[in-house]
Amino acid sequence: MDISRPDLKKKKRQRQFVVGGVALVALAAVGWFVARLKPASPEVDRSTVWTDTVKNGPLLRQVRGPGTLVPREDKIRLIPAQTEATVVRILVLPGAKVQPDTEIMELVDPATQQQLLDAQLQLKAAQADLLNTRAKLQSDLMTQKAGAATVGADHKQAELQAQTDKSLFDLGVISGLTYSASKGKADELTTRNNLEGQRLTLNERAIETQLAVQQTKVEQAQAMLGLKQKDMAALTVRAGISGVLVDLPHQVGEHVDPGTTLAKVVQPDQLKASLNIAETQARDIQIGQPAEIDTHNGVIAGKVMRIDPAVKNGTVLVDVELAGALPQGARPDLSVDGTIDLERMGNVMYVGRPAFGNENSTISLFKLSVDGKAAVRVPVKVGRASVNSLQVLEGLQDGDVVILSDMSRWDGTDRIRLD
Repeated sequence: MDISRPDLKKKKRQRQFVVGGVALVALAAVGWFVARLKPASPEVDRSTVWTDTVKNGPLLRQVRGPGTLVPREDKIRLIPAQTEATVVRILVLPGAKVQPDTEIMELVDPATQQQLLDAQLQLKAAQADLLNTRAKLQSDLMTQKAGAATVGADHKQAELQAQTDKSLFDLGVISGLTYSASKGKADELTTRNNLEGQRLTLNERAIETQLAVQQTKVEQAQAMLGLKQKDMAALTVRAGISGVLVDLPHQVGEHVDPGTTLAKVVQPDQLKASLNIAETQARDIQIGQPAEIDTHNGVIAGKVMRIDPAVKNGTVLVDVELAGALPQGARPDLSVDGTIDLERMGNVMYVGRPAFGNENSTISLFKLSVDGKAAVRVPVKVGRASVNSLQVLEGLQDGDVVILSDMSRWDGTDRIRLD
């Protein structure tokens, strides 16, 4: 027979309460601990990141930019149309080598031909007028000289008569009235003779002036004829310099206006490189700094010869004068890459240039642990930048290994594991 033990049931219930409370407290403690745990560091494939080691030593600052080979301005000849004309014949195509007297194309302009004929006739008319004026003036001058000679002869005769009458008057042969009359006539002819001489001199000068005016008209007609002959000669378009014909924008039958470019000739061995440098990197570029131009078929040395004062589309145009021989295949409009040396810094600490980060700023990089299995984000203060390198001022030591790849995907974590 079973005996009821109420005290045992009570003790069993108490033990259950205690065990349940302890379990509840333990569960709460575990939950609190789990809640306090940080998420595990993300894992990154080591082969997908690009790393570099911090170094200490000299640093050559450079800037780089794309560009093209272009002809030097003093080695380009643009041939403009002198008159309104029509293209009737093309003799040379772009790419051909030309000499100064090489005929490139022929033009025709009836108006220019008519103007040339008119200029020739005007010159002949001016020359005829000059000859006619000279003959007429010479004839008038001869007539005037004849009149002056007559007056001169009369003057001499009157003077002789006055001298004779004076002698006779002194001897008392003639009266004083007769002597006074002869002397008055002699004085009158003296005055007339002087006036005729002065008039003759003035007329000779006037003749010189009239002939000079007519000669000017002849020279003007000759100059006009020269211009029309030049316009006529320009209808046969010649290269003008030795080089290569690179542009011929017009076709046979096309009408061109004065000033229109007919052809472009360049000297292919006289090129320069025009580089587009980012405006943030162009501030330290100076004229005369050394440069290298990569034509993808060879590297040419050069130096900065011009810096465009304006910024276009975020870049500055920098012209580089080429000092070395051009490699085979170098030609105008060839795409190139240029590198300009800014300065050579002494003993500085530097590292490869990361995917993101400007010079003279503070950036964050992942620094690898000693065993290379993890990386921790560290702030790094950087100074001046080069094409492939960046000066380190604070935050890293010589020999540290950092990740230079784009790590923007891991902006939310300060530590990663490398697998």
